[in-house]
Amino acid sequence: MTELLFANAFALWGASTTWLEIIAFVLALAMVGCNIREIHWGWPLAAISSVLYFALFWRSKLYGDAALQVFFALMALWGWFQWRRGRRGDGTALTVSRLTRRGLIATLAACALLWPSIGLFLKTFTDTDVPWWDAFPTATSVVGQFLLGRKFIENWAVWIVVNIVSVSLFAYKGLWLTALLYTVFIVLSVAGWRAWHRKL
Repeated sequence: MTELLFANAFALWGASTTWLEIIAFVLALAMVGCNIREIHWGWPLAAISSVLYFALFWRSKLYGDAALQVFFALMALWGWFQWRRGRRGDGTALTVSRLTRRGLIATLAACALLWPSIGLFLKTFTDTDVPWWDAFPTATSVVGQFLLGRKFIENWAVWIVVNIVSVSLFAYKGLWLTALLYTVFIVLSVAGWRAWHRKL
């Protein structure tokens, strides 16, 4: 089964594209479509896609992004629960909301602390050739996933930044289909921001 998933489906711009990458690509698109529409079934799709991308990124020595997929898979279970039964501090059901000024500062601080911490870990303990580059989308995605799970509209701004950086990273690694996916994610993140803004 593993051999089939990593078998070459076609070449894209001179790089091999595997069946595993194709399946993960389709599931990830469906997941974002569900997120934009606030359909909770996007979370299980996220979990499956993350498991597939873990295997793909590990094989490409993108250890930060690979570890991030494990986090995404676990967060998908949390996010699914949040969207179905989560509550705000005042006991009301989760709806699309904005971060407070304090929440925004905490978000920026979390990104500023996580990026160098993850980058240093990757540089010290792995053989990746892009520790800092790999660390940035890893760090900011952790924050974005939390904001998405709690339905804060600012999650879409975080994803726009993550996706822009990820496109160039995956292109550098020859993961062209995934680079294309993250290019589409940029457009979908803008669409998500606009759709959620209308709900405020």
